[in-house]
Amino acid sequence: MSNVLPEVPVDSGGEQRGGLGALLAGLRLLFNNPATRLVLRAACAEAECSYGDERVSASIVYHALSMLAGENVSSCPVTARFLGWLISSVVRLGVKLLKGREEEAAEALRDPAVRRGVALIVRGLGLYGVTVPQKMPAPFLIVWNMTNMCNLRCKHCYQRADRPLPNELTLEEKVRVIDQLDRAGVAAIALSGGEPTIHPNFYTVLHEIARRGIYASVATNGWMFANIENLKKAAKLGLRYVEVSVDSANPRKHDEFRGVRGSWERAVKALENAVKLGVNHGMAVTVTKTNIDEVEDLLDLAESIGVKRVVFFNFVPVGRGRENMWLDLDPVEREEFLRTIYKEMRRRRLEIVSTAPQYGRVALQLSGGEEVAPTHFYVGENPVVKALAEFVGGCGAGRIYAAIEPEGTVTPCVFLPVPVGNLRVKTFQEIWEGSLLFKMLRDRSKLKGFCGKCPYRNMCGGCRARAYAYYGDPLAPDPGCLYNLREWRRLSEKPGAAPRPAGEGRA
Repeated sequence: MSNVLPEVPVDSGGEQRGGLGALLAGLRLLFNNPATRLVLRAACAEAECSYGDERVSASIVYHALSMLAGENVSSCPVTARFLGWLISSVVRLGVKLLKGREEEAAEALRDPAVRRGVALIVRGLGLYGVTVPQKMPAPFLIVWNMTNMCNLRCKHCYQRADRPLPNELTLEEKVRVIDQLDRAGVAAIALSGGEPTIHPNFYTVLHEIARRGIYASVATNGWMFANIENLKKAAKLGLRYVEVSVDSANPRKHDEFRGVRGSWERAVKALENAVKLGVNHGMAVTVTKTNIDEVEDLLDLAESIGVKRVVFFNFVPVGRGRENMWLDLDPVEREEFLRTIYKEMRRRRLEIVSTAPQYGRVALQLSGGEEVAPTHFYVGENPVVKALAEFVGGCGAGRIYAAIEPEGTVTPCVFLPVPVGNLRVKTFQEIWEGSLLFKMLRDRSKLKGFCGKCPYRNMCGGCRARAYAYYGDPLAPDPGCLYNLREWRRLSEKPGAAPRPAGEGRA
């Protein structure tokens, strides 16, 4: 699985704040009243404008951001031109008020995927006003399990990947799904599985995503990209980020965990190829009891390869992981681990992040209130970034991202296997707007136990997938958090017993 969004300069320190961080905070500041919301709501409408020789149909908000980025936008309807000018002017004002760098914001917005992401935020402000965390008209990120086909047999696999399902989406259906996600305004799609790179549709689907200006990434075991020609082909077709899984610095341990000899060597080679080609990349590590003592060794390995980004994923006992739930960290182990990687990031020239939503709180506490992790892909400082932490809001399941299964079923997250609709029956927009579970996940006041009253609930919210895995209730307390240590002990009350994940299929 990948949690990757376009990488942008949220903050670069110094007296002046980063352009995009100031832009987002400025949007909240200036559009948080009924009058400006009316303008934004009107600008959520679609309009067709010319970008050079190409006619593009998108929201007026998107066209306004394109103008701000210096794109050659012309031949828009009169209303769209006026609203676009008004919004771009207000955005400039917001950046200036927060002492941001307008040129840096404009540079970031030249990336169509970044424009799509910011347009989602602006549309969310227009439709819902400022909410904490912010409600969105579509997700930033879709993690698409494109196939159940896989060449490895990993102990922790959330998908029980093996052979392709008999009813997986056809290529024609996949293209229709991409069209729907494009129209919804989704900023990024991460192809996952199974192993997406071994599927015959992989390159076609990748190109269909990229040519629409959507940020295309892939989560892979690296087997196919150990051949540099395969990675070259993917990059040429529009792949912008590759995330390769490495679960141990020890080849034997990795291969045993992944179920196939030689998988470590090929994963490392894939990362070496990404470094060599200059393809944006990351090393993904699922943290379990088997490798928690290898953090420094794994980071040393990443540095030796030339990797600049390491993503530590939460293990959640779902799929094949349910049969190996003993792999899960207890709350004390997880807290110590998050503290360790924060300290390692401070001393190494590496970007080190975690998908555990508690990481935002840990970064804030260890930095004495100076730094926070507003997302799974950034840690920064100053009030703008702190505002973004609550704006983005930690766990994004059903809120800023969603997952699609190989046969078209939509779920809140790949680790939270509760079906909320199928794309063969409903459109993505209908599912996103109509799902009762999605609506509940977007309202932090509905969280139960200490998660519901935690002072950090708006920047964390607990892992909703882990709550579901152990309690069969996605709104239950996250038993993996140190503040819910009592819950974890309650699950372990019987002598010799370990917490058991709840049965799948319970709503």
